[in-house]
Amino acid sequence: MNQGVPSYTKIWQVSYPIILSLLAQNIINVIDTAFLGRVGEVELGASAIAGLFYIAVFMLGFGFSNGTQIMIARRNGEQKFKQIGSIFDQSAYFFLLLGFLIFVFIYFFGAPILKQIVSSDNVFIASKAYLKVRVWGIFFAFGNLAFRALFVGVTKTKALGYSALIMAVTNIIFDYLLIFGHYGFPQMGIAGAALASVFAEIVSFAFFIFYARIELDLNRYKLFLFPKIDLKIIKNTLSISTYIMIQYFLSVATWFSFFAIIEQMGERSLAVSNIVRSIYMVLVIPIMGLSTATTSLVSNAIGEGFTDKVLTIINRIVKISLLSIVPFVVLIWIMPETLIRVYTNNSELIAATIPSLYVISGAILIFAIAFIVFSGVSGTANTKTALGIEVLTLVFYLAFLYWVVILRNVDVAVAWTSEYIYMSGLSLLSYWYLLKGNWRLKKI
Repeated sequence: MNQGVPSYTKIWQVSYPIILSLLAQNIINVIDTAFLGRVGEVELGASAIAGLFYIAVFMLGFGFSNGTQIMIARRNGEQKFKQIGSIFDQSAYFFLLLGFLIFVFIYFFGAPILKQIVSSDNVFIASKAYLKVRVWGIFFAFGNLAFRALFVGVTKTKALGYSALIMAVTNIIFDYLLIFGHYGFPQMGIAGAALASVFAEIVSFAFFIFYARIELDLNRYKLFLFPKIDLKIIKNTLSISTYIMIQYFLSVATWFSFFAIIEQMGERSLAVSNIVRSIYMVLVIPIMGLSTATTSLVSNAIGEGFTDKVLTIINRIVKISLLSIVPFVVLIWIMPETLIRVYTNNSELIAATIPSLYVISGAILIFAIAFIVFSGVSGTANTKTALGIEVLTLVFYLAFLYWVVILRNVDVAVAWTSEYIYMSGLSLLSYWYLLKGNWRLKKI
């Protein structure tokens, strides 16, 4: 191994627990979608609309978590371990405030906003029922994000896999009990899916607290001291996080816009897209896990003084990413109907979904490059540049989507070709910046 460049084995050791955690989290999405697909197409579509609305504002917290992770990883690389606890504790204060603000926003303003966007009354009613319950888990979800930043930042990622497994099992059990009303539990339908997710987040948060106290050297990192609020630390973290927060919010808000546009095409097109989205997000799990590891490994390498090795690290992870995703692309082409049957037994819905599934199979290969390289940009802590790349790419993405769906009134499968526009732009602009940009001069 070159000095400063992690081996393929080391990259995998850091990445695979993150991949397992994402797998478990997406199993939750698969189970939700599969159960709700048995309830009805309205509930299936509404879970996509309401779920993406929730995730869009949740991504503000996820962005702050990534900024915290970059800060922790940089201090870990510099071996300034005692500063890690202060960053974590101060981030927890900010998460609490942000969680309260988002709770108020969703609880009081979520439904009126959805009313202006959703054309189907049935989809709106189901979406509103989902949101009113789902919002109660935001505080525990943000607590989980704080721990995620800590464990990934210090490259002790096994906790994420354990937590996500516990979370998935909890969610599946309560989905079964609350959506359909088994064993004396109330039959809540789509609201039951939301409540199951809340319970899963609570259990995951409790596990993280327990695991951190058992497995981490609290004195080494000065964790859980929770001193008075230090605005300087919060400000430093926000100087990196703010752009990531905006970036993630815009990214998921664009996803939400995609589904809002698809909803105008009818309940069937919305149901098709929700199934495709769920399969898509499951199949790209290895990429997402590797992209998270990329951010941490790049930041650690810069902290250790190996700035010249960053591109080598990123290219090495890109190779792993492409190799990890090829079997899933083959799977789509060999057995598309089998994948879709996980979500529905409706033969007409299955037939309508297959063309869109074929479309995303090629986009996944570009995804394997784009998200790794883009995460490398974030790992350099030049998050303002990363936001600029994201915004520019999303402008072209939305323009294309508007043209093909609103102006040309194409089939839903053609609408999914917009993913090629997004992924290609993201990868090309990110690579250009890493080759030509001034990120080597960034200090945090």
